[in-house]
Amino acid sequence: MKKYSIGIDLGTTNCVVAYTELSDQRPAIELLKLEQVTAPQQTESSTSLPSFLYVPTAEESASGTLTVPGLPDYPTVQGSYARGISAERPDRTIAAAKSWLCHAGVDRHAPILPWGSDADVTKFSPVVACKLLLRQLVDTWQTQFPDAPLSEQLVTLTVPASFDMAARELTREAALAAGLPVDFILLEEPQAAVYHWLEQSGDNWRKVMREGDCLLVCDVGGGTTDFTLVRAEQEQGELVLRRLAVGDHLLVGGDNMDLALAHHVAQKFAAQGTKLNAWQSIALWHSCRRAKESLLASDGKTTETVSVLGRGSKLIGGTVSVELTREEVQSLLVDGFLPIVEVDARPLRGTQSGFQELGLPFESDTAITRHLAAFLARNDIPHDARMLLMLNGGVFKSEALRQRLSAVVTGLRGSDRHETTPQILGMVDDLDFAVARGAAHYGWTKQFGGVRIRGGTARSYYVGVESAGLAIPGMPRPLQAVCVVPFGMEEGSELDVPGREIGLVVGREAKFRFFAAADRKQDAVGTTLRDWDETELVETAPMELTLDVAEAPEEGFVPVRFHSRVSELGVFELYCKSTRDDQQWKLEFNVREEVEAAQT
Repeated sequence: MKKYSIGIDLGTTNCVVAYTELSDQRPAIELLKLEQVTAPQQTESSTSLPSFLYVPTAEESASGTLTVPGLPDYPTVQGSYARGISAERPDRTIAAAKSWLCHAGVDRHAPILPWGSDADVTKFSPVVACKLLLRQLVDTWQTQFPDAPLSEQLVTLTVPASFDMAARELTREAALAAGLPVDFILLEEPQAAVYHWLEQSGDNWRKVMREGDCLLVCDVGGGTTDFTLVRAEQEQGELVLRRLAVGDHLLVGGDNMDLALAHHVAQKFAAQGTKLNAWQSIALWHSCRRAKESLLASDGKTTETVSVLGRGSKLIGGTVSVELTREEVQSLLVDGFLPIVEVDARPLRGTQSGFQELGLPFESDTAITRHLAAFLARNDIPHDARMLLMLNGGVFKSEALRQRLSAVVTGLRGSDRHETTPQILGMVDDLDFAVARGAAHYGWTKQFGGVRIRGGTARSYYVGVESAGLAIPGMPRPLQAVCVVPFGMEEGSELDVPGREIGLVVGREAKFRFFAAADRKQDAVGTTLRDWDETELVETAPMELTLDVAEAPEEGFVPVRFHSRVSELGVFELYCKSTRDDQQWKLEFNVREEVEAAQT
Protein backbone atom coordinates (compact mmCIF):
# COMPACT_ATOMS: atom_id res chain seq x y z
CA MET A 1 0.00 0.00 0.00
CA LYS A 2 3.03 2.31 0.10
CA LYS A 3 2.87 4.80 -2.74
CA TYR A 4 6.10 6.79 -2.38
CA SER A 5 9.74 6.22 -1.55
CA ILE A 6 10.86 9.23 0.49
CA GLY A 7 14.47 10.14 1.25
CA ILE A 8 15.20 12.55 4.09
CA ASP A 9 18.59 14.19 4.59
CA LEU A 10 18.67 15.52 8.15
CA GLY A 11 21.76 17.60 7.56
CA THR A 12 23.83 19.58 10.01
CA THR A 13 23.42 22.64 7.77
CA ASN A 14 20.34 21.89 5.63
CA CYS A 15 17.48 19.40 5.51
CA VAL A 16 16.25 18.08 2.16
CA VAL A 17 13.37 15.76 1.22
CA ALA A 18 13.30 13.82 -2.05
CA TYR A 19 10.62 11.42 -3.23
CA THR A 20 9.54 9.17 -6.09
CA GLU A 21 6.51 7.06 -6.81
CA LEU A 22 6.87 3.36 -6.14
CA SER A 23 6.27 1.98 -9.59
CA ASP A 24 8.19 -0.50 -11.69
CA GLN A 25 9.29 2.27 -14.02
CA ARG A 26 12.66 3.98 -13.61
CA PRO A 27 12.23 6.34 -10.64
CA ALA A 28 11.62 10.01 -11.37
CA ILE A 29 12.93 11.67 -8.22
CA GLU A 30 11.55 15.05 -7.18
CA LEU A 31 12.44 17.47 -4.38
CA LEU A 32 9.80 18.53 -1.86
CA LYS A 33 9.18 22.27 -1.72
CA LEU A 34 9.55 23.43 1.89
CA GLU A 35 7.62 26.53 2.90
CA GLN A 36 9.37 28.44 5.70
CA VAL A 37 9.53 31.81 7.40
CA THR A 38 12.04 34.22 5.87
CA ALA A 39 10.95 37.39 7.72
CA PRO A 40 8.07 38.37 10.04
CA GLN A 41 4.81 37.78 8.15
CA GLN A 42 6.73 36.51 5.14
CA THR A 43 7.30 32.97 3.90
CA GLU A 44 8.99 31.46 0.87
CA SER A 45 9.29 28.00 -0.61
CA SER A 46 12.67 26.33 -1.05
CA THR A 47 14.06 22.88 -1.79
CA SER A 48 16.01 22.91 1.49
CA LEU A 49 15.26 23.81 5.09
CA PRO A 50 18.29 25.27 6.91
CA SER A 51 18.91 23.22 10.06
CA PHE A 52 18.65 26.20 12.38
CA LEU A 53 16.08 26.77 15.11
CA TYR A 54 15.25 30.17 16.58
CA VAL A 55 13.63 30.38 20.02
CA PRO A 56 11.19 33.32 19.75
CA THR A 57 10.40 35.68 22.60
CA ALA A 58 6.99 35.51 24.24
CA GLU A 59 5.94 38.62 22.33
CA GLU A 60 7.05 37.14 18.99
CA SER A 61 5.18 33.92 19.68
CA ALA A 62 2.01 35.77 20.64
CA SER A 63 2.12 37.97 17.52
CA GLY A 64 1.87 35.01 15.15
CA THR A 65 4.20 36.69 12.67
CA LEU A 66 6.70 33.81 12.65
CA THR A 67 4.37 30.99 11.61
CA VAL A 68 3.86 29.23 8.28
CA PRO A 69 0.26 29.20 7.09
CA GLY A 70 -1.07 25.66 7.01
CA LEU A 71 1.55 24.31 9.42
CA PRO A 72 1.16 23.88 13.19
CA ASP A 73 2.68 26.31 15.67
CA TYR A 74 6.08 25.07 16.81
CA PRO A 75 7.97 26.21 19.93
CA THR A 76 10.84 27.25 17.65
CA VAL A 77 11.14 28.77 14.17
CA GLN A 78 12.97 26.44 11.80
CA GLY A 79 14.67 27.30 8.53
CA SER A 80 15.72 30.44 6.68
CA TYR A 81 14.62 32.96 9.28
CA ALA A 82 16.48 31.13 12.04
CA ARG A 83 19.64 31.02 9.94
CA GLY A 84 19.32 34.67 9.00
CA ILE A 85 18.85 35.93 12.55
CA SER A 86 21.54 33.68 14.01
CA ALA A 87 24.21 36.38 13.72
CA GLU A 88 22.04 38.92 15.55
CA ARG A 89 20.57 36.56 18.18
CA PRO A 90 23.01 33.69 18.72
CA ASP A 91 21.70 33.34 22.28
CA ARG A 92 18.34 32.27 20.82
CA THR A 93 19.57 30.16 17.88
CA ILE A 94 20.25 26.42 17.81
CA ALA A 95 22.76 25.31 15.19
CA ALA A 96 24.31 21.91 14.41
CA ALA A 97 21.69 20.04 16.47
CA LYS A 98 22.57 16.77 14.73
CA SER A 99 26.20 17.04 15.80
CA TRP A 100 25.10 17.01 19.43
CA LEU A 101 23.49 13.58 18.99
CA CYS A 102 26.95 12.00 18.86
CA HIS A 103 28.37 14.02 21.78
CA ALA A 104 28.56 11.45 24.58
CA GLY A 105 29.93 14.08 26.97
CA VAL A 106 26.49 15.62 27.53
CA ASP A 107 23.03 14.34 28.36
CA ARG A 108 21.43 14.45 24.94
CA HIS A 109 17.95 14.34 26.45
CA ALA A 110 18.62 17.40 28.64
CA PRO A 111 17.53 20.91 27.57
CA ILE A 112 20.98 22.36 26.80
CA LEU A 113 20.41 24.18 23.48
CA PRO A 114 20.98 26.99 22.58
CA TRP A 115 24.33 26.20 24.19
CA GLY A 116 25.54 28.89 26.58
CA SER A 117 22.40 31.03 26.29
CA ASP A 118 20.88 32.97 29.19
CA ALA A 119 18.69 31.28 31.76
CA ASP A 120 15.54 33.08 30.59
CA VAL A 121 15.71 31.48 27.13
CA THR A 122 13.69 28.29 26.73
CA LYS A 123 16.09 25.46 25.96
CA PHE A 124 15.68 22.19 24.14
CA SER A 125 17.52 18.88 24.09
CA PRO A 126 19.43 17.79 20.96
CA VAL A 127 16.86 15.02 20.47
CA VAL A 128 13.93 17.46 20.63
CA ALA A 129 15.70 19.94 18.33
CA CYS A 130 16.14 17.22 15.69
CA LYS A 131 12.55 16.13 16.22
CA LEU A 132 11.31 19.68 15.53
CA LEU A 133 13.26 19.85 12.27
CA LEU A 134 11.89 16.49 11.17
CA ARG A 135 8.39 17.41 12.35
CA GLN A 136 8.27 20.39 10.00
CA LEU A 137 9.34 18.14 7.11
CA VAL A 138 6.60 15.64 7.99
CA ASP A 139 3.93 18.35 8.32
CA THR A 140 4.98 19.93 5.04
CA TRP A 141 4.61 16.59 3.29
CA GLN A 142 1.13 16.18 4.77
CA THR A 143 0.00 19.56 3.39
CA GLN A 144 1.11 18.66 -0.13
CA PHE A 145 0.16 14.98 -0.09
CA PRO A 146 -2.90 14.76 2.21
CA ASP A 147 -3.96 11.42 0.72
CA ALA A 148 -0.54 9.80 1.27
CA PRO A 149 0.44 10.14 4.96
CA LEU A 150 4.19 10.04 5.37
CA SER A 151 3.77 7.52 8.18
CA GLU A 152 2.47 5.05 5.57
CA GLN A 153 5.25 5.53 3.00
CA LEU A 154 8.64 3.89 2.50
CA VAL A 155 10.92 6.38 4.27
CA THR A 156 14.73 6.35 4.33
CA LEU A 157 16.49 8.70 6.75
CA THR A 158 20.22 9.27 6.37
CA VAL A 159 22.87 9.43 9.10
CA PRO A 160 26.65 9.93 9.05
CA ALA A 161 28.45 6.65 8.37
CA SER A 162 30.48 7.23 11.52
CA PHE A 163 27.44 7.57 13.81
CA ASP A 164 27.78 4.97 16.57
CA MET A 165 24.91 2.90 17.93
CA ALA A 166 24.05 5.55 20.51
CA ALA A 167 23.71 8.32 17.94
CA ARG A 168 21.69 6.07 15.64
CA GLU A 169 19.30 5.19 18.45
CA LEU A 170 18.87 8.87 19.32
CA THR A 171 18.18 9.64 15.66
CA ARG A 172 15.61 6.85 15.59
CA GLU A 173 13.96 8.23 18.72
CA ALA A 174 13.70 11.75 17.27
CA ALA A 175 12.38 10.39 13.96
CA LEU A 176 9.63 8.30 15.54
CA ALA A 177 8.58 11.22 17.74
CA ALA A 178 8.37 13.40 14.61
CA GLY A 179 5.99 11.00 12.89
CA LEU A 180 8.16 8.78 10.70
CA PRO A 181 6.85 5.22 10.25
CA VAL A 182 8.09 2.62 12.71
CA ASP A 183 9.68 0.65 9.86
CA PHE A 184 11.66 3.53 8.39
CA ILE A 185 15.21 2.81 7.21
CA LEU A 186 18.51 4.33 8.33
CA LEU A 187 21.02 4.75 5.51
CA GLU A 188 24.56 6.07 5.77
CA GLU A 189 25.06 9.39 3.99
CA PRO A 190 28.10 8.38 1.86
CA GLN A 191 26.18 5.34 0.61
CA ALA A 192 23.22 7.58 -0.23
CA ALA A 193 25.54 9.76 -2.33
CA VAL A 194 26.67 6.64 -4.22
CA TYR A 195 23.05 5.58 -4.78
CA HIS A 196 22.36 9.00 -6.26
CA TRP A 197 25.23 8.53 -8.70
CA LEU A 198 23.86 5.08 -9.59
CA GLU A 199 20.44 6.59 -10.20
CA GLN A 200 21.94 9.25 -12.47
CA SER A 201 24.18 6.77 -14.31
CA GLY A 202 21.65 4.02 -14.95
CA ASP A 203 23.33 0.98 -16.51
CA ASN A 204 26.30 3.11 -17.58
CA TRP A 205 27.89 2.83 -14.13
CA ARG A 206 29.36 -0.53 -15.19
CA LYS A 207 31.22 1.29 -17.96
CA VAL A 208 32.78 3.64 -15.39
CA MET A 209 33.70 1.08 -12.73
CA ARG A 210 35.32 -2.25 -13.42
CA GLU A 211 36.18 -5.23 -11.22
CA GLY A 212 38.75 -4.36 -8.59
CA ASP A 213 38.13 -0.60 -8.70
CA CYS A 214 37.92 1.16 -5.33
CA LEU A 215 35.60 4.11 -4.79
CA LEU A 216 36.64 6.50 -2.04
CA VAL A 217 33.72 8.60 -0.79
CA CYS A 218 34.80 11.75 1.08
CA ASP A 219 31.78 13.34 2.73
CA VAL A 220 32.56 16.65 4.44
CA GLY A 221 29.34 17.90 5.97
CA GLY A 222 28.56 20.77 8.27
CA GLY A 223 29.54 18.95 11.45
CA THR A 224 31.23 15.69 10.48
CA THR A 225 33.63 14.16 7.99
CA ASP A 226 33.06 10.61 6.79
CA PHE A 227 35.27 8.34 4.72
CA THR A 228 33.80 5.26 3.08
CA LEU A 229 35.56 2.77 0.82
CA VAL A 230 33.54 0.77 -1.72
CA ARG A 231 34.94 -1.87 -4.11
CA ALA A 232 33.56 -3.32 -7.33
CA GLU A 233 33.58 -7.14 -7.24
CA GLN A 234 32.42 -10.01 -9.41
CA GLU A 235 29.74 -12.23 -7.93
CA GLN A 236 28.06 -14.97 -9.96
CA GLY A 237 29.05 -13.21 -13.15
CA GLU A 238 27.64 -9.86 -12.06
CA LEU A 239 29.50 -6.73 -11.05
CA VAL A 240 28.48 -5.76 -7.50
CA LEU A 241 29.46 -3.07 -5.03
CA ARG A 242 30.70 -3.91 -1.55
CA ARG A 243 31.53 -1.48 1.23
CA LEU A 244 34.95 -2.30 2.60
CA ALA A 245 35.46 0.22 5.38
CA VAL A 246 34.09 3.24 7.19
CA GLY A 247 36.28 5.82 8.91
CA ASP A 248 36.18 7.06 12.48
CA HIS A 249 33.64 9.60 13.62
CA LEU A 250 35.33 12.92 12.91
CA LEU A 251 33.80 16.09 14.29
CA VAL A 252 35.42 18.32 11.74
CA GLY A 253 33.65 19.93 8.81
CA GLY A 254 31.95 23.07 7.67
CA ASP A 255 31.39 24.28 11.23
CA ASN A 256 35.13 24.23 11.86
CA MET A 257 35.71 26.14 8.65
CA ASP A 258 33.23 28.79 9.78
CA LEU A 259 35.06 29.08 13.09
CA ALA A 260 38.42 29.32 11.34
CA LEU A 261 37.06 32.17 9.25
CA ALA A 262 35.63 33.79 12.38
CA HIS A 263 39.06 33.66 14.03
CA HIS A 264 40.63 35.15 10.89
CA VAL A 265 38.06 37.95 10.76
CA ALA A 266 38.41 38.62 14.49
CA GLN A 267 42.11 39.28 13.88
CA LYS A 268 41.11 41.74 11.17
CA PHE A 269 38.82 43.50 13.62
CA ALA A 270 41.62 43.58 16.21
CA ALA A 271 43.93 45.19 13.65
CA GLN A 272 41.35 47.94 13.30
CA GLY A 273 41.23 48.39 17.07
CA THR A 274 37.97 46.49 17.61
CA LYS A 275 38.10 43.69 20.17
CA LEU A 276 35.05 41.43 20.11
CA ASN A 277 33.41 40.09 23.23
CA ALA A 278 32.14 36.53 23.64
CA TRP A 279 28.64 37.36 22.41
CA GLN A 280 29.98 39.07 19.29
CA SER A 281 32.31 36.13 18.62
CA ILE A 282 29.37 33.75 18.39
CA ALA A 283 27.52 36.21 16.15
CA LEU A 284 30.64 36.41 13.97
CA TRP A 285 30.66 32.62 13.61
CA HIS A 286 27.18 32.75 12.07
CA SER A 287 28.12 35.67 9.80
CA CYS A 288 31.18 33.82 8.52
CA ARG A 289 29.07 30.79 7.62
CA ARG A 290 27.03 32.89 5.22
CA ALA A 291 30.17 34.52 3.80
CA LYS A 292 31.80 31.11 3.23
CA GLU A 293 28.79 29.75 1.35
CA SER A 294 28.69 32.84 -0.86
CA LEU A 295 32.42 32.98 -1.61
CA LEU A 296 32.86 29.25 -2.27
CA ALA A 297 29.95 28.96 -4.69
CA SER A 298 30.99 28.72 -8.34
CA ASP A 299 28.76 31.67 -9.17
CA GLY A 300 29.33 33.44 -5.86
CA LYS A 301 30.72 36.85 -5.08
CA THR A 302 34.40 37.74 -5.19
CA THR A 303 34.15 39.79 -1.98
CA GLU A 304 31.81 39.64 1.01
CA THR A 305 31.23 42.07 3.86
CA VAL A 306 31.18 40.48 7.34
CA SER A 307 29.44 42.53 10.02
CA VAL A 308 28.56 42.14 13.68
CA LEU A 309 26.53 44.36 15.94
CA GLY A 310 28.44 46.94 17.96
CA ARG A 311 28.78 46.53 21.72
CA GLY A 312 27.29 49.87 22.67
CA SER A 313 24.00 51.48 21.76
CA LYS A 314 25.84 54.75 21.01
CA LEU A 315 28.04 53.16 18.35
CA ILE A 316 27.41 54.96 15.07
CA GLY A 317 25.75 52.64 12.60
CA GLY A 318 25.37 49.91 15.24
CA THR A 319 27.74 47.50 13.45
CA VAL A 320 31.40 46.88 12.72
CA SER A 321 32.46 45.38 9.37
CA VAL A 322 35.41 43.98 7.42
CA GLU A 323 35.81 42.66 3.88
CA LEU A 324 36.62 39.06 2.93
CA THR A 325 37.81 38.03 -0.52
CA ARG A 326 37.33 34.71 -2.27
CA GLU A 327 41.10 34.25 -2.60
CA GLU A 328 41.88 34.64 1.11
CA VAL A 329 38.97 32.38 2.12
CA GLN A 330 40.02 29.63 -0.26
CA SER A 331 43.65 29.91 0.82
CA LEU A 332 42.72 29.72 4.49
CA LEU A 333 40.43 26.71 4.05
CA VAL A 334 42.55 24.81 1.51
CA ASP A 335 45.80 25.00 3.47
CA GLY A 336 44.15 24.77 6.88
CA PHE A 337 41.85 21.81 6.23
CA LEU A 338 43.30 20.05 3.15
CA PRO A 339 47.08 20.45 3.40
CA ILE A 340 49.38 18.33 1.22
CA VAL A 341 50.49 15.36 3.36
CA GLU A 342 52.75 12.33 3.02
CA VAL A 343 51.65 8.70 3.14
CA ASP A 344 52.82 8.31 6.74
CA ALA A 345 51.01 11.44 7.98
CA ARG A 346 48.74 10.93 10.99
CA PRO A 347 46.37 13.26 12.88
CA LEU A 348 48.03 15.32 15.57
CA ARG A 349 46.69 14.31 18.96
CA GLY A 350 46.88 17.29 21.29
CA THR A 351 44.70 18.91 23.89
CA GLN A 352 41.65 20.63 22.50
CA SER A 353 42.02 24.34 22.86
CA GLY A 354 39.94 25.94 20.13
CA PHE A 355 36.22 25.96 19.42
CA GLN A 356 35.28 24.69 22.89
CA GLU A 357 32.92 27.57 23.62
CA LEU A 358 30.40 25.82 21.37
CA GLY A 359 30.51 22.75 23.57
CA LEU A 360 31.14 20.18 20.83
CA PRO A 361 34.23 17.92 20.97
CA PHE A 362 35.74 18.97 17.67
CA GLU A 363 38.85 17.18 16.43
CA SER A 364 42.01 18.80 17.72
CA ASP A 365 43.59 18.33 14.28
CA THR A 366 41.45 19.96 11.60
CA ALA A 367 43.62 18.69 8.72
CA ILE A 368 41.11 16.40 7.00
CA THR A 369 43.84 15.05 4.73
CA ARG A 370 45.85 13.72 7.70
CA HIS A 371 42.76 11.81 8.86
CA LEU A 372 42.36 10.55 5.29
CA ALA A 373 45.97 9.34 5.20
CA ALA A 374 45.39 7.37 8.40
CA PHE A 375 42.16 5.88 7.01
CA LEU A 376 43.81 4.70 3.80
CA ALA A 377 46.77 3.28 5.74
CA ARG A 378 44.46 1.18 7.91
CA ASN A 379 42.79 -0.37 4.88
CA ASP A 380 45.02 -2.44 2.65
CA ILE A 381 44.09 -1.33 -0.86
CA PRO A 382 45.83 -3.32 -3.61
CA HIS A 383 48.46 -1.14 -5.19
CA ASP A 384 47.23 -1.90 -8.71
CA ALA A 385 43.60 -1.08 -7.87
CA ARG A 386 42.23 1.92 -9.72
CA MET A 387 40.96 4.61 -7.35
CA LEU A 388 37.83 6.61 -8.09
CA LEU A 389 36.78 9.56 -5.96
CA MET A 390 33.35 10.80 -4.94
CA LEU A 391 33.02 14.10 -3.09
CA ASN A 392 29.97 15.02 -1.09
CA GLY A 393 29.16 18.07 1.00
CA GLY A 394 28.62 21.72 0.19
CA VAL A 395 32.26 22.68 0.81
CA PHE A 396 33.21 20.89 -2.40
CA LYS A 397 31.36 23.44 -4.46
CA SER A 398 34.73 25.16 -4.35
CA GLU A 399 36.89 24.05 -7.27
CA ALA A 400 40.01 24.83 -5.22
CA LEU A 401 38.95 22.36 -2.51
CA ARG A 402 38.05 19.68 -5.07
CA GLN A 403 41.37 20.00 -6.84
CA ARG A 404 43.36 19.93 -3.62
CA LEU A 405 41.69 16.77 -2.30
CA SER A 406 42.14 15.05 -5.64
CA ALA A 407 45.84 15.96 -5.61
CA VAL A 408 46.24 14.65 -2.05
CA VAL A 409 44.60 11.31 -2.91
CA THR A 410 46.91 10.98 -5.92
CA GLY A 411 49.93 11.56 -3.70
CA LEU A 412 48.76 9.11 -1.03
CA ARG A 413 48.33 6.40 -3.64
CA GLY A 414 51.97 6.70 -4.74
CA SER A 415 53.78 8.71 -7.38
CA ASP A 416 54.70 5.65 -9.49
CA ARG A 417 51.13 4.88 -10.49
CA HIS A 418 50.03 5.43 -14.07
CA GLU A 419 46.92 7.46 -13.19
CA THR A 420 47.76 11.10 -12.63
CA THR A 421 44.56 11.98 -10.76
CA PRO A 422 41.59 9.88 -9.66
CA GLN A 423 38.38 10.27 -11.64
CA ILE A 424 35.79 12.25 -9.68
CA LEU A 425 32.27 10.86 -9.91
CA GLY A 426 29.11 12.86 -9.45
CA MET A 427 28.04 16.38 -10.30
CA VAL A 428 28.94 19.55 -8.38
CA ASP A 429 25.43 20.90 -8.90
CA ASP A 430 23.98 17.91 -7.00
CA LEU A 431 26.02 18.30 -3.81
CA ASP A 432 23.16 19.86 -1.84
CA PHE A 433 20.62 17.22 -2.84
CA ALA A 434 22.61 14.05 -3.57
CA VAL A 435 22.03 12.44 -0.18
CA ALA A 436 18.25 12.91 -0.14
CA ARG A 437 17.88 11.86 -3.78
CA GLY A 438 20.08 8.81 -3.18
CA ALA A 439 18.01 7.82 -0.15
CA ALA A 440 14.81 7.98 -2.20
CA HIS A 441 16.43 5.85 -4.91
CA TYR A 442 17.62 3.34 -2.31
CA GLY A 443 14.04 2.89 -1.08
CA TRP A 444 12.92 2.27 -4.65
CA THR A 445 15.60 -0.41 -5.14
CA LYS A 446 14.41 -2.21 -2.01
CA GLN A 447 10.96 -2.46 -3.59
CA PHE A 448 11.84 -3.24 -7.20
CA GLY A 449 15.46 -4.35 -7.17
CA GLY A 450 18.58 -2.72 -8.50
CA VAL A 451 22.22 -2.23 -7.64
CA ARG A 452 22.74 -2.44 -3.88
CA ILE A 453 25.85 -1.68 -1.86
CA ARG A 454 26.61 -4.67 0.32
CA GLY A 455 28.53 -4.60 3.53
CA GLY A 456 26.40 -4.86 6.68
CA THR A 457 27.58 -3.28 9.92
CA ALA A 458 30.51 -0.91 9.54
CA ARG A 459 32.09 -1.95 12.84
CA SER A 460 32.56 -4.94 15.09
CA TYR A 461 30.79 -4.73 18.45
CA TYR A 462 31.83 -6.20 21.76
CA VAL A 463 30.52 -6.58 25.30
CA GLY A 464 32.74 -6.17 28.33
CA VAL A 465 33.02 -9.26 30.54
CA GLU A 466 34.74 -9.03 33.91
CA SER A 467 37.45 -11.64 34.31
CA ALA A 468 37.26 -14.19 37.11
CA GLY A 469 40.09 -14.48 39.58
CA LEU A 470 41.47 -13.28 42.87
CA ALA A 471 40.68 -9.71 43.83
CA ILE A 472 43.50 -7.22 44.42
CA PRO A 473 42.86 -4.26 46.77
CA GLY A 474 42.30 -1.04 44.83
CA MET A 475 42.42 -2.69 41.41
CA PRO A 476 39.43 -3.73 39.30
CA ARG A 477 39.46 -7.14 37.68
CA PRO A 478 40.63 -7.12 34.05
CA LEU A 479 37.90 -6.63 31.46
CA GLN A 480 37.60 -8.96 28.50
CA ALA A 481 35.85 -7.94 25.29
CA VAL A 482 33.68 -10.56 23.58
CA CYS A 483 32.74 -9.95 19.95
CA VAL A 484 28.96 -10.27 19.61
CA VAL A 485 28.54 -8.53 16.22
CA PRO A 486 31.28 -9.16 13.63
CA PHE A 487 32.17 -6.61 10.98
CA GLY A 488 29.78 -6.81 8.03
CA MET A 489 26.86 -8.50 9.83
CA GLU A 490 23.85 -7.80 7.64
CA GLU A 491 20.86 -5.80 8.88
CA GLY A 492 17.93 -8.05 9.68
CA SER A 493 20.17 -11.02 10.59
CA GLU A 494 20.86 -12.72 13.90
CA LEU A 495 23.22 -15.34 15.24
CA ASP A 496 24.20 -17.28 18.35
CA VAL A 497 27.47 -16.21 19.96
CA PRO A 498 29.66 -19.28 20.52
CA GLY A 499 31.81 -19.70 23.59
CA ARG A 500 31.51 -20.56 27.24
CA GLU A 501 28.71 -19.50 29.56
CA ILE A 502 28.76 -15.95 30.93
CA GLY A 503 27.40 -14.89 34.30
CA LEU A 504 24.62 -12.26 33.90
CA VAL A 505 24.12 -10.07 36.97
CA VAL A 506 20.41 -9.94 37.91
CA GLY A 507 18.35 -8.58 40.77
CA ARG A 508 20.65 -5.60 41.40
CA GLU A 509 21.94 -2.63 39.45
CA ALA A 510 24.83 -3.40 37.16
CA LYS A 511 26.74 -1.58 34.44
CA PHE A 512 26.79 -3.19 31.01
CA ARG A 513 29.64 -1.92 28.85
CA PHE A 514 29.78 -2.01 25.06
CA PHE A 515 32.66 -1.34 22.67
CA ALA A 516 33.13 -0.87 18.92
CA ALA A 517 36.04 -1.27 16.52
CA ALA A 518 36.27 -0.16 12.90
CA ASP A 519 39.59 -1.84 12.14
CA ARG A 520 39.22 -5.34 13.61
CA LYS A 521 37.53 -6.96 10.63
CA GLN A 522 39.22 -10.26 11.37
CA ASP A 523 37.37 -10.89 14.65
CA ALA A 524 34.71 -13.57 14.25
CA VAL A 525 31.65 -13.70 16.46
CA GLY A 526 32.67 -15.07 19.87
CA THR A 527 36.27 -13.84 19.65
CA THR A 528 37.48 -12.87 23.13
CA LEU A 529 40.05 -10.09 23.52
CA ARG A 530 41.99 -10.25 26.77
CA ASP A 531 44.69 -7.71 25.96
CA TRP A 532 43.50 -4.53 24.24
CA ASP A 533 43.55 -0.77 24.72
CA GLU A 534 41.38 2.21 23.93
CA THR A 535 43.07 2.76 20.58
CA GLU A 536 41.61 -0.55 19.35
CA LEU A 537 38.16 -0.45 20.91
CA VAL A 538 36.03 2.64 21.51
CA GLU A 539 33.53 2.46 24.34
CA THR A 540 29.97 3.50 23.58
CA ALA A 541 27.43 4.71 26.14
CA PRO A 542 27.09 2.06 28.89
CA MET A 543 23.81 0.89 30.42
CA GLU A 544 23.20 0.98 34.14
CA LEU A 545 20.09 -1.01 34.99
CA THR A 546 18.59 -3.80 37.04
CA LEU A 547 17.43 -6.95 35.28
CA ASP A 548 14.42 -8.57 36.93
CA VAL A 549 14.37 -12.27 37.59
CA ALA A 550 11.60 -14.55 38.82
CA GLU A 551 13.78 -15.99 41.58
CA ALA A 552 17.11 -14.33 42.33
CA PRO A 553 19.90 -16.90 42.67
CA GLU A 554 22.11 -16.79 45.76
CA GLU A 555 25.24 -16.10 43.72
CA GLY A 556 23.59 -13.02 42.16
CA PHE A 557 24.01 -14.03 38.52
CA VAL A 558 22.51 -16.40 35.95
CA PRO A 559 24.60 -18.40 33.47
CA VAL A 560 23.67 -17.25 29.96
CA ARG A 561 24.74 -17.40 26.36
CA PHE A 562 24.56 -14.47 23.97
CA HIS A 563 22.34 -14.16 20.91
CA SER A 564 22.82 -11.09 18.70
CA ARG A 565 20.49 -9.40 16.27
CA VAL A 566 20.92 -6.36 14.05
CA SER A 567 17.53 -4.93 13.13
CA GLU A 568 16.60 -3.56 9.70
CA LEU A 569 17.29 -0.11 11.20
CA GLY A 570 20.81 -1.15 12.09
CA VAL A 571 20.02 -1.19 15.81
CA PHE A 572 22.01 -3.74 17.82
CA GLU A 573 20.02 -6.01 20.15
CA LEU A 574 21.68 -8.46 22.51
CA TYR A 575 19.72 -11.37 23.99
CA CYS A 576 21.00 -13.11 27.10
CA LYS A 577 19.51 -16.62 27.20
CA SER A 578 19.62 -18.58 30.43
CA THR A 579 21.20 -22.02 30.15
CA ARG A 580 19.14 -23.22 33.15
CA ASP A 581 15.61 -22.47 31.99
CA ASP A 582 13.74 -20.62 29.23
CA GLN A 583 14.29 -17.11 30.63
CA GLN A 584 15.97 -14.50 28.45
CA TRP A 585 16.75 -10.80 28.71
CA LYS A 586 16.92 -8.38 25.80
CA LEU A 587 19.44 -5.54 26.05
CA GLU A 588 18.37 -3.17 23.29
CA PHE A 589 20.91 -0.42 22.88
CA ASN A 590 19.50 2.73 24.45
CA VAL A 591 21.26 5.84 25.74
CA ARG A 592 18.74 7.07 28.30
CA GLU A 593 20.05 7.32 31.84
CA GLU A 594 17.11 5.20 33.02
CA VAL A 595 16.58 2.10 30.89
CA GLU A 596 14.09 -0.65 31.42
CA ALA A 597 14.99 -4.03 30.01
CA ALA A 598 12.10 -6.08 28.70
CA GLN A 599 11.99 -9.63 30.09
CA THR A 600 10.33 -12.19 27.89
